[in-house]
Amino acid sequence: MADRLFELTTHELHDLLKSKQVSAVEVAQNFIERIDAVDGKVRSFVTTTPELALEQAKAIDEAIAKGEKLGALAGIPGAIKDNMNTRGILTTCSSKILYNYKPVYDATVVQKLGEAGALTVGKTNLDEFAMGSSCENSGFFPTHNPWNLDKVPGGSSGGSAAAVAADECAFSLGSDTGGSIRQPASFCGVVGLKPTYGRVSRYGLIAFASSLDQIGPITKDVTDSALVFNAIAGKDPCDTTSLDIETPDFTKALRDDVKGLKIGVPKEFYGQGTDPDVEKAVKDVINMLAGLGAEYKEISMSSVNYGLPVYYIIAPAECSSNLARFDGVRYGLRSKGSTDTIAMYEKTREEGFGAEVKQRIMIGTYALSAGYYDAYYLKAQKVRTMLRMDFEKAFEEFDVIITPTSPSVAFGIGALADDPYAMKLADVCTIPANLAGIPAISIPCGFKNGLPIGLQIIAKGLDEETLFRVAYTIEQHTQWHKKKPNL
Repeated sequence: MADRLFELTTHELHDLLKSKQVSAVEVAQNFIERIDAVDGKVRSFVTTTPELALEQAKAIDEAIAKGEKLGALAGIPGAIKDNMNTRGILTTCSSKILYNYKPVYDATVVQKLGEAGALTVGKTNLDEFAMGSSCENSGFFPTHNPWNLDKVPGGSSGGSAAAVAADECAFSLGSDTGGSIRQPASFCGVVGLKPTYGRVSRYGLIAFASSLDQIGPITKDVTDSALVFNAIAGKDPCDTTSLDIETPDFTKALRDDVKGLKIGVPKEFYGQGTDPDVEKAVKDVINMLAGLGAEYKEISMSSVNYGLPVYYIIAPAECSSNLARFDGVRYGLRSKGSTDTIAMYEKTREEGFGAEVKQRIMIGTYALSAGYYDAYYLKAQKVRTMLRMDFEKAFEEFDVIITPTSPSVAFGIGALADDPYAMKLADVCTIPANLAGIPAISIPCGFKNGLPIGLQIIAKGLDEETLFRVAYTIEQHTQWHKKKPNL
């Protein structure tokens, strides 16, 4: 067991540490060796921090020796998506424009993980500035799917999902703007939670689209998801959008019980482009839940069809504004040889940003420009309100909505490089929850050609407890989350 600690879940590692069967240093060393062994193939990490993890582990072992109570994440190796500030550690957003940026403060979620005693093994790769669905848009290198190294891991939190699937960390943090936690979790066969907007502080998250971004956990099972969510959720005075509400113990929601649960199955999520094998895998689980006492009904949510176009107006508009700060003046890349300030701005941004980021900045700037604001941005916000009202209406009748996480399993690296529309369709099922600001979780529900299939559960705002209950029940009656890629 001691030489394969990396295969264990967070809660299994916690039990071993608590009973002193292993030390935190042993756990840290085991994961560091695992990263050394497999990350050359997977390429989950932009930066690894083995010295920091061992230093943190020694502090945990000293606390255990003194008889101090052990928190659920104490001594557990985790990884951080490289768009969250880590004090003194490179935070690049996988962009050349931030290739040398070392923040002077920790993001609130990083600080909270530190307070919980978690170990940091590194910063994970992403689509540059979290813009993409495959982790191929990284300014440094693509990440590979641990289940098949020729396939993408999904995006933008592809490095975070691949690291968990490859057992390079026990859990990771991702950020989700249009599906960037759930879609890679689906492609990599792990659990990914996008919380209600405002449940988790965004302070120290390098912003993409501020009204959509939300940080959440990527884990090996649902229990771990609840444990990590317990640690990072809560009001933060540094983030005015974080909600001032009580944070319950989400592990208390982990019950094998769906009797009387009402499930909505919107036909729009199973429409054109959904792989029939993906649809079958999801509907098999819905039928299983019905056998356990739940009820389901097919419904229509017509506004969902507008999710993709609405998202690709609002998100680029907000990114156009947020990314204006990267200009070569205060931090990151500064282009050399410019004759004046404006030329330096232009050259720095031209050299520092990748093609996808430039495209989205241009689309967003156009949508916000005089004469087009009302026609595009304002109209998109109105349709967003319609979509949110559609969800509110559905949740008057149903406890949860169940859909595929993504219309397909992971596709080949480079396969959609010349088909941007097909690439964006990978997020068609996940985007609506971001636009509505409501929580959603992706869990494994099957395989096709050796690649994981993900199922998405959506609940009304602030009802993560029902998400966890349903996801946990599914997990108790299936084995998909226990399967491991062969690396």
